[in-house]
Amino acid sequence: MESDKLRVAVLGCGSVGSQVVRLLDEQSGDLAARVGAPVELVGVAVRRLDAPRDVEVPEGLLTTDATALVAREDVDLVVEVIGGIEPARSLILAALENGKSVVTANKALLAEDGPTLFEAAHKAGRDLYYEAAVAGAIPILRPLRESLAGDRVTRVLGIVNGTTNFILDKMDTSGAGFAEALEEAQELGYAEADPTADVEGFDAAAKAAILASLAFHTRVTASDVHREGISEVTAADVQSAREMNSVVKLLAICELRETEDGQSAVAVRVHPAMIPRSHPLASVREAYNAVFVESEAAGQLMFYGPGAGGSPTASAVLGDLVTVARNRLADTRGPGESAYADRAVLPMGETVTRYHVAIDVADRAGVLAAVATAFAEHGVSIQTVRQEGRDADAQLVVVSHESTDAQLAATVASLQGMDIVREVTSVMRVEGVAE
Repeated sequence: MESDKLRVAVLGCGSVGSQVVRLLDEQSGDLAARVGAPVELVGVAVRRLDAPRDVEVPEGLLTTDATALVAREDVDLVVEVIGGIEPARSLILAALENGKSVVTANKALLAEDGPTLFEAAHKAGRDLYYEAAVAGAIPILRPLRESLAGDRVTRVLGIVNGTTNFILDKMDTSGAGFAEALEEAQELGYAEADPTADVEGFDAAAKAAILASLAFHTRVTASDVHREGISEVTAADVQSAREMNSVVKLLAICELRETEDGQSAVAVRVHPAMIPRSHPLASVREAYNAVFVESEAAGQLMFYGPGAGGSPTASAVLGDLVTVARNRLADTRGPGESAYADRAVLPMGETVTRYHVAIDVADRAGVLAAVATAFAEHGVSIQTVRQEGRDADAQLVVVSHESTDAQLAATVASLQGMDIVREVTSVMRVEGVAE
């Protein structure tokens, strides 16, 4: 490596990669001043040379041979913005084995096989940075990894998927149903033609795994995260939340919980939940993201901003690139994986929260008492209950105190077997309310 220049290879030139290429060109002078040496783009790996792109890539930089690019002796830093598991994993590992430092935005890969990548980076003595993998431009991973390194984080609560937040916000503000709101999100470009990864919570679960791993110094993978999407959220659910002065959001929730033997364990989940309109996350509108962090010394912190998009995500990539480049010049490396705590990950059945349960019932004497008994028999305490409608439209809406997910599931199963219950129409968790 020439001491007066750092050479960068970019893998992928889609919505994020093209903006990384643009910023490397437009901000070259500022980047050189911040890093302490010029930063030169020497190659961009793509699947097709003739594909349309948002920016014009300088002649001679495009290549379809990503494997050769990451092995080049004149490459110092590799930026991976391909996404997915393969070939991204093989390319990152090859880059590290060839002595390159790596910046990635690949949440799915980090959530599935992060330890393999971290071990490879440690063995190579190189950096692996990934701020852009969670919440786009919002700086949340660096604060968890570095700024709060002297504190004990106890909870991370976040809206980390812009597509689902846009859909739920439209359902709340316009009264639209899920299908109608999803269609609008697709028309505006907030949702993919196949929105499964977003609306079924896969994207948010990957991000939750990364957040929990950093916050609690424990290896957490996407498979450890309880996941529920928003496709079953109805206009009636959103209306019921409104009547409670609450709003429905898809939340990523990472918590420290104390087990029966006095040890701390990690609970990680992604699901729709009702939160009070007074909670800071309730005001997060449209496709924006926000992450709410609670720690013992710092208290409550909130990080807010655009959580996706080419330019916002490229901003986070470039921030990592500057740090990694500085480390490279100083012949040092930043913090690697921190998994020393090695805490257990609790199953969802042991997770404690509150619940909103809507039950279609027969409108006759004794129904309320029978329903209350079913809750009590499974150890679920009722906070409030109200009846809506009469006769064939009679419905009970119950809000519980805190109980375990297993207790609530047993209660719902019991209710569904009662002849006075026509249907349990909705079960939704309630977050952000002090007991």
